[in-house]
Amino acid sequence: MTGGIQKIDAAALAGRRVRYFDLVMAAFVTILLLSNVLGAGKVATITLPFVGEWPFGAGILFFPLAYIIGDVLTEVYGYARARRCIWVGTAALLFMAFMAWVVVQLPPAADWKGQAAYEQVFGQVPRIVFASILAFWAGEFVNSVVLAKMKVWTNGRYLWTRTIGSTVAGQGVDSLIFYPLAFWGAPGWSNDLVIKVLLTQWALKVAWEALLTPVTYAVVGALKRREGVDVYDEGTDFTPFAARV
Repeated sequence: MTGGIQKIDAAALAGRRVRYFDLVMAAFVTILLLSNVLGAGKVATITLPFVGEWPFGAGILFFPLAYIIGDVLTEVYGYARARRCIWVGTAALLFMAFMAWVVVQLPPAADWKGQAAYEQVFGQVPRIVFASILAFWAGEFVNSVVLAKMKVWTNGRYLWTRTIGSTVAGQGVDSLIFYPLAFWGAPGWSNDLVIKVLLTQWALKVAWEALLTPVTYAVVGALKRREGVDVYDEGTDFTPFAARV
């Protein structure tokens, strides 16, 4: 035990009540839904020195919060609880997509003139919805597994290596799945633009993670002190298809 924080195997946390997990999971799902509603489909531009205008996905604005929370879930509570959050997030995305489709399909009132704008915002084409959910699911699981394994390999030291390393892997998978599936061959999206946005999103997210390392350290440290445990996934079954925590 160090500073009141007890090092335990993830199996010892099974069935044990932790004080702040529900709040962290709620924040995780909230940011996830907002990023998909507000940021996924818009391409913005930034002017770079010596390069000029460079396109990027507006969803990057939500990334700092989302990935700090994602890393906190695995680092503080272990893979099993992170797995539960990923499945809850996946279910929330599916429900949101279904309800968006239902509401868009409802016949508008004769004197309401906002149907076209509403469809443009919420009438996501099926391929974008499918790509978004699949990319999130695969990327988050890769991120969580890599972080959990690196924690064991480093014996809990060098937190920055696993937060950045897991982001390189997880966001690589996320971007490689989402952008080609969602936009390859789509109107307004040249193949060159898809590749540019994919690489830019991946690079910006890794850079964000590195830049926000001090914030991640602060949040992780505060939660570990309040929960009183430091969880290691030494004997964990890393299958995504399990519900036990």
